[in-house]
Amino acid sequence: MMNELSEGLWALRYPLKVLGTSHGRTVTVIRLTSGRLVIHSMAPFTPEDLAQIRRLGEPGWLVEAMLLHDTYAKEGRACFPALPFLGPPGFGDVVGFETGPLLPAPPEWGGELEVIRLKGAPKLEEHAFLHVPSRTLIVADLVFNFPADEGPWNHFFHRHLAGMKRYPGMSRVFRWCIRDRAAFRESLSEMMKWDFDRIIPGHGEIIETGGKEGLARALEDAGVI
Repeated sequence: MMNELSEGLWALRYPLKVLGTSHGRTVTVIRLTSGRLVIHSMAPFTPEDLAQIRRLGEPGWLVEAMLLHDTYAKEGRACFPALPFLGPPGFGDVVGFETGPLLPAPPEWGGELEVIRLKGAPKLEEHAFLHVPSRTLIVADLVFNFPADEGPWNHFFHRHLAGMKRYPGMSRVFRWCIRDRAAFRESLSEMMKWDFDRIIPGHGEIIETGGKEGLARALEDAGVI
């Protein structure tokens, strides 16, 4: 089901299991004032999904924001074969087809969609996005925000194995992948200067308000700021 979050901003949710846990996958669709669409994160799109997306505007770009987000990249490429597919450095090698860079961002995005690379974690190369008009931060795996009433196995896995104290939270795997903490903190500092309130994580529930405060708390919990 497509959920309109704000003018020019929609989310679609898909199931995704990771080691038996319910992670889910969120696809974000951004419509620029030009009417062209940026489709952030790929999924097993159905014909009905594709029809809904095309009704919003003209698809312009496909985006994956980190190296580990390759699960449905080929499916997305097959659904939109003519569109430029943008990803982090090395993403083309991961997925086996040509991709373009996320930075510098396409000039058509100027003033509406900003991108920052979170440096210092080369195995991840996560890039965060800001939809300026709606004050929405869009991330991949930087933080998760699973429901408070998640089942026992999900709760055990996320809290004790993935190491998240509360939600939103950063996983232990993400923390392990940070190799240059100074560079990573510098990137976070620049990102936190952005004006955002809502956060759309790649997995879990959307944080509709109070996102900047919740993210700062999650980064403090993880010991990365």
